[in-house]
Amino acid sequence: MENKLQSLKANFGTLPVFLTAISTILGAVMFLRFGYAVGEVGFLGTLLIIVIGHLVTIPTAMALAEIATNQKVEGGGEYFIISRSFGLNIGSSIGLALYLSQAISVAFYVIAFAESFEAIKPWIASEFGYEIYDNRLFSIPALLLLIWLMTTKGADLGMKALYVVVAILFISLVMFFLGSTDFSSTYDSSLLFKNIDSEKGFFFVFAIIFPAFTGMTAGVGLSGDLKDPKKSIPMGTLAATIIGMIIYVFIALKLVYSASATDLTTDQLIMSKIALWGPIIPLGLAAATISSALGSFMVAPRTLQAIGADNVIPNKKVNDFVSKGTEKNNEPRNATIITSVIALTFVLMGDVNAVAEVISMFFMVTYGSLCLISFMQHFAADPSYRPSFKSKWYLSLLGAILCVYLMFKINAVYAVASILLMVGIYFYITFNNENKKGMANIFQGVIHQFNRNLQVFLQKSEKEISDDYWRPGVICLNKDSFERLAAFDMMKWISNRYGFGTYIHFEQGYFSKVTKQIADQKLNKLIEMANNTKSNVFLETIISPSNTNAIVQAIQQPGISGHDNNMMLFEFKKGTTEWLTDVIDNYNLIASANYDLCILGSSDRNFGYRNEIHVWIKKEDYENANLMILLSYIILGHPDWKKAEIKIFAAVDKSNLDKEKESLIQLTTTGRLPISPNNIIVLPIDENVDKVELINETSKLADLTILGFHESSIKTKNIDQFNKYNGIGNVLFVNTLKNKMIK
Repeated sequence: MENKLQSLKANFGTLPVFLTAISTILGAVMFLRFGYAVGEVGFLGTLLIIVIGHLVTIPTAMALAEIATNQKVEGGGEYFIISRSFGLNIGSSIGLALYLSQAISVAFYVIAFAESFEAIKPWIASEFGYEIYDNRLFSIPALLLLIWLMTTKGADLGMKALYVVVAILFISLVMFFLGSTDFSSTYDSSLLFKNIDSEKGFFFVFAIIFPAFTGMTAGVGLSGDLKDPKKSIPMGTLAATIIGMIIYVFIALKLVYSASATDLTTDQLIMSKIALWGPIIPLGLAAATISSALGSFMVAPRTLQAIGADNVIPNKKVNDFVSKGTEKNNEPRNATIITSVIALTFVLMGDVNAVAEVISMFFMVTYGSLCLISFMQHFAADPSYRPSFKSKWYLSLLGAILCVYLMFKINAVYAVASILLMVGIYFYITFNNENKKGMANIFQGVIHQFNRNLQVFLQKSEKEISDDYWRPGVICLNKDSFERLAAFDMMKWISNRYGFGTYIHFEQGYFSKVTKQIADQKLNKLIEMANNTKSNVFLETIISPSNTNAIVQAIQQPGISGHDNNMMLFEFKKGTTEWLTDVIDNYNLIASANYDLCILGSSDRNFGYRNEIHVWIKKEDYENANLMILLSYIILGHPDWKKAEIKIFAAVDKSNLDKEKESLIQLTTTGRLPISPNNIIVLPIDENVDKVELINETSKLADLTILGFHESSIKTKNIDQFNKYNGIGNVLFVNTLKNKMIK
């Protein structure tokens, strides 16, 4: 956050945070609606509301305290925490919703303040003969006075007034607890835990009462004005949350003992009839609502000021306007004016319940976000995340899940609308601010930790040794990654669904700073290629002066998925011998690792139209047949080959034609391979037939031809056998160390 968000004189301690939070918690809803809740659902139901509500607010307060003790919380409070944890794209989307809820809260509390004048309406009617029907007669002047105070005096006056109103609030609560009624002397204590069914439903009552518990983060908005935010925010918010919860339990108990259910549900100022001195309750209501309005009026403009300072709004003039503060102490005067307009608009609506539900939705999103940050940071294990106060991951997870659940239970329409609003804001900001990062850092940390734990688990677990469950784990080592794409494409197809692949670009040379930079640049290009082609291949580079050393290094690479590697793939251009010679010379090294070997011969035709795959089975390498057929099936599973078909050619003696065809048909049928019997072609051969010419002629239009080769042929034919098939396109030569089962 830019320095301009810091007040020139940050002189607030922990007490203002506590007072701002507790005065918002013990606010308008407590005086106006809490009695209604007790009357509707009884003490047991109210206790359940308090417990569920604080299953959200306590984890949120702890998450907020944790995050706040990890970093310097600057101007903007909750917005600063969310945006610095989730990134500006998501953080500003939630921040704008948070700002709107804070601005609307000013209107909510001012409307509730006007309700405190209900007690004097009969006196005005009898003394002056004037009936007051519209409480906006009180709320609009009150808001205008509040606006004048905040724009001219700022937060300093707000905090001074806060001490006074909290004192009145405290006195009103003491008077309430000291009071008694005739009902209390006759109340049957055995009915205390009687379950009362509400006609309007438990969650309807919960929706009305929940805003009573949502003030614990109010003091965070003063973070830019605090001497020591890391100390004041955790102590202030947690103390206010816990003390508020305890007070609410005792208030519910006092109400049950002091008034009937009918009186509680019909008289919204029932607390004044219970208190030792009745008029103190309207005064307490006025004090609570004004203090809450003051708290919201101090926090909301600072949130908007911080949003403007981050240049979130896609208009520089607007950002400069809302982020501008006074020269003396950086008071957000322009943001206060905007907040005043929003508050005045909602005060003119005059409906407490409607405004309360809107506020609840936006606050739920904010609380859920804070809990989610805390939860994810626990698993991300980022060494830079070192909070001095630590919450529990399961509490943060509980808070996040409950926030989403309660949003839809309170008002599904409002929940969907608020989520859609933030999604819309997110895409709008992302479109206009492409350089803003999302929450990739946290997600990557979580994924890295999860992947590490999964890898360790898989390593410790019992390995599958049965060939019945074979699947390819392929390492491809290639020097010509950018000259020919055949090897990259082959790895993409094998790794699409059934197999696992690691593609290694071999950069030949001695390891140095320069070669490392070159290798990293080429790796980034490969990653970009993988993204563009939606490849599931893991990419890596190796720097080595020797081809043999590079092969040895590649052989020792671990399986990236936790599945052991069992195959190596090399690629060469037909007609060349240098790289192919080194591969064949190191055949024994590859075999010693128990790896099957595939060599891809690339032609100028590449893979053509990807319509046909020809698999050739010859009697001298019959043990390769199952692996060749399995690879053709795996390649066919990629969308690039969705219109292709597999044809199997068996070159056998004339005397075994029918037997070999029947055997292949049975193999493909029982193995559930998508190969039609009509595509299984058995060709008779004898000593006079040139097999190379036969393959060149038969498969000249094939897009990929798969051939087998044997260890013995390497010793006798060396590399010549790989360069004879010039009449066809790309050829995949396959050698298996052990016959694969097709079930």
